[in-house]
Amino acid sequence: MKGKSPKLKTFGCRLNFYESEVMRDHAKNAGLDDAIIFNTCAVTAEAERQARQSIRRARRENPTAKIIVTGCSAQIDPDKYASMEEVDQVIGNDLKLETDSWGNNHDKILVNDIMSVKETASHLIDGYEDKSRAFLQVQNGCDHRCTFCIIPYGRGNSRSVPMGVIAEQVRKLISQGYNEIVFTGVDVTSYGADLPSSPSFGQMIRRVLNIVPELKRLRLSSLDPVEIDEDLWGLIENEPRLMPHLHLSLQAGDDMILKRMARRHLRQDVIDVCNRARELRPTIAFGADIIAGFPTESEEMFANTMRIVEECDITYLHVFPYSKREGTPAARIPNQVEVPIRKERAARLRDLGAKQLDKLLARNIGETLSVLVEKGGIGRAENFLPIPVSKDLAVGSLVDIELTPKAL
Repeated sequence: MKGKSPKLKTFGCRLNFYESEVMRDHAKNAGLDDAIIFNTCAVTAEAERQARQSIRRARRENPTAKIIVTGCSAQIDPDKYASMEEVDQVIGNDLKLETDSWGNNHDKILVNDIMSVKETASHLIDGYEDKSRAFLQVQNGCDHRCTFCIIPYGRGNSRSVPMGVIAEQVRKLISQGYNEIVFTGVDVTSYGADLPSSPSFGQMIRRVLNIVPELKRLRLSSLDPVEIDEDLWGLIENEPRLMPHLHLSLQAGDDMILKRMARRHLRQDVIDVCNRARELRPTIAFGADIIAGFPTESEEMFANTMRIVEECDITYLHVFPYSKREGTPAARIPNQVEVPIRKERAARLRDLGAKQLDKLLARNIGETLSVLVEKGGIGRAENFLPIPVSKDLAVGSLVDIELTPKAL
């Protein structure tokens, strides 16, 4: 009887999706045919709730499958998942990427001290299932301790992938037909501090682009606004293969809230970054991660966040209502914003994001855009605009499309 292929359920960030592809290969090689692997996220309590709910549903629907839980939430609190009767095994965030972990049938909990991990191993993957673009891990972990964030305790300290390994993986993905690659990590702008000669993030990108001239499109995951180095600024200005689309780890637009978050930037820093980028690359578009309803956030403070979206003309908003994470300093702040207010503010931000997207679409009418075809009749322009495309086009192909009112 032919066995089933291992299934993966991935929650959270782009880095998790990259790592799920690594695990898919390891699980296949270990012969885990009838298995369901949950790659969890710990950014919000809601993400953890959804993971537990999905695990219970999977057990009801697949009574004989081996259920394995990994990811940030499992790393931070492995006992919580190991105590679920539906779960057969819990694997830590670093061990999930090691081949030997997937052949271990003896230990229910395989979790290391993530803070002791010093290297990010090279994990060359065999492509992505049904994806138009490939995500490539260039960095992992974070040395910063923002007061709202539990992720360093799930990912460990910052560590970088050597640029030679990155170039090798880029070549491999290009050989498989990928026209666009996204460099991703937990805190990518911290890249290189742990490597010999401490290359910056921008230096790494510049060298990889020189080594692999056949790469057509490179996109970057979320950037810390005050850690964009001069090499990266040079690429923003002069490198057409670097997409005119920067996603910023903004979090808030009010200085007091930013200080209470222990962020490394203030409001004016973000405005300066956006102005400089737009001067260097007039067609550039911006995205941002924003938390609504952080403890002590007043309506006036929230209004500052709404205003900075418009002042910086930020289009793509990734909005989270603040989620209280036990073990973080923010969870101990006395003046917690009520949950309904957090959700209402998040909804207002999302509405603003929809208006910002409409503005960017209107500005691009009449332009001919290079579009990467995705599934479902949608493609993405270089500035990440979603553009309707024919469903007959091959996923992952590049096409030139004139944006007209009729096309929208």
